Amino acid sequence: MNRTTLSLIAGATALAAVTGFAAVSAPDPGAAERRTGAATLPVERTGLLCPRPSTSDLAETTYTSFTPVTEGADDKGTAVLRSAAQQSAPDEDAQGEDEKDGEKAGKDENDENDENGEKGDKDAAEGDQADKPVLQLEEPGKPVTAEADGADAPALVGTADGRFASGWTAQQTTEVAAGTGRGLQGVACSAADTQFWFPGASTDGSRTDYIHLTNPDDSAAVVDVELYGKDGELKTTVGEGITVKPRSAEPVLLSTLTAEKQTDVTVHVVVRSGRVGAAVQALDDETGGDWLPASADPSGRLVLPGIPKDATAVRLVAFTPGDADVDLKVRLAAPSGLITPAGNETLHLKGGMTAAFDLGELTRGEAGSLVLTAPDGSVPVVAAMRVLRGEEGKQESAFIPAARPVETRATALDNTAKGTTLSVTAPEGGAEIRVTASAGTKGGTPQTKTYSIKSGTTQDIEALVPAGLKGSYALTVETRSGGPVYASRTLASTEGGVPYFTVQALPDDRGMVAVPDASEDLSVLQR
Repeated sequence: MNRTTLSLIAGATALAAVTGFAAVSAPDPGAAERRTGAATLPVERTGLLCPRPSTSDLAETTYTSFTPVTEGADDKGTAVLRSAAQQSAPDEDAQGEDEKDGEKAGKDENDENDENGEKGDKDAAEGDQADKPVLQLEEPGKPVTAEADGADAPALVGTADGRFASGWTAQQTTEVAAGTGRGLQGVACSAADTQFWFPGASTDGSRTDYIHLTNPDDSAAVVDVELYGKDGELKTTVGEGITVKPRSAEPVLLSTLTAEKQTDVTVHVVVRSGRVGAAVQALDDETGGDWLPASADPSGRLVLPGIPKDATAVRLVAFTPGDADVDLKVRLAAPSGLITPAGNETLHLKGGMTAAFDLGELTRGEAGSLVLTAPDGSVPVVAAMRVLRGEEGKQESAFIPAARPVETRATALDNTAKGTTLSVTAPEGGAEIRVTASAGTKGGTPQTKTYSIKSGTTQDIEALVPAGLKGSYALTVETRSGGPVYASRTLASTEGGVPYFTVQALPDDRGMVAVPDASEDLSVLQR
């Protein structure tokens, strides 16, 4: 084994242990079983990004942060979310213009000194404000919240280390009382990455869809945004080479990237330089709006968990990269098992073209999750659903993308005693899960319960509530055996006769990482 290979593996191992963004894995499936010194340890550092919540003056936003108690975690550490705008570097060009204006006004040297002194005091005050966290955890196992009103609520950039890193989760929930996108909008804050897929976006005149790009790093990121409609890739005018400044957020209105107006569009975000967090905010004139998170990576088998049982309309949007066509097999994982929806047994996708299918009242009053399968899993697909609740004129919308399984643990935040539904599906095999309701933000005693999920079914679990709950709380799902398991959480309320709701899929929190012992023979990782 050459020295370069050893160095790369050692570097990957260190990165996994320190950041939580990488994990050591062997290309050979049997390699894990051959290891003798591997240990599963809590990650020691991780990061999250939250997009700017709203441009509405009527918006009311709650940020929530939480880390579950993790055995073996360090006894020290921090978890801090700060405003992305506060962390941005000062605009040097703007400062230069100020100086030129001062010279033109004929200020003498003393005036300039006075001005610089005042400016220094102002910069110091702004620096103090930039150092002030929007949200900081005090202890694992207890969520904390912060509130912001109107269009000034910022995008957030945060890091966690030590005892707060393993399983750190953050969420923002926004209620907009009126106007385009009115309703309940929720999104889990996510880690930075270099590629994202968003089937289900739109450039239609009735929609106002933004792709929010957040850069956590000290150098600029360069991003390309590709759009794919029903006939293939759309011609874009300014979709290439979008610059996102260091430690800042950039919302991009999708309809400004192309002249083509299409109801269903797949957005592909590719980062040329650096890394970003990305999410689509989809706002509708008639049916409210919500966040559209990224779909799971392209795959020949997808699960979209947790369609509300009272959904009045379900629209599936799917896309397959490349030139190959595919006939997707469609099944609904219901409480009684896997069933094939009449009239929608298979859906045909043309390579490189976005396809949409109206599935109507798919669940018919029961919990359900959609399972999509390509023949032999040979053609990768991305997908998302737009779900409506309520009757015409008083409808609200939410999105459910294809999700990653809960391999070990996942958490949903900002739960309330009423209006919270946890939906869990095990499409391939039975599973046992453990659900923990944390302490409340203002008080309450945690509760834990174990559930069995039958193979091929979806179950809506009556959410546990902490004893003596005050405030909101976290729900943590752990896979104990069987699976794979997929889960989502729905928050719901009624305002003025309109059923406000938002759905968040629960991806694995990736809070644990496999780290080989330093004395182990690393040759198994070369195979």
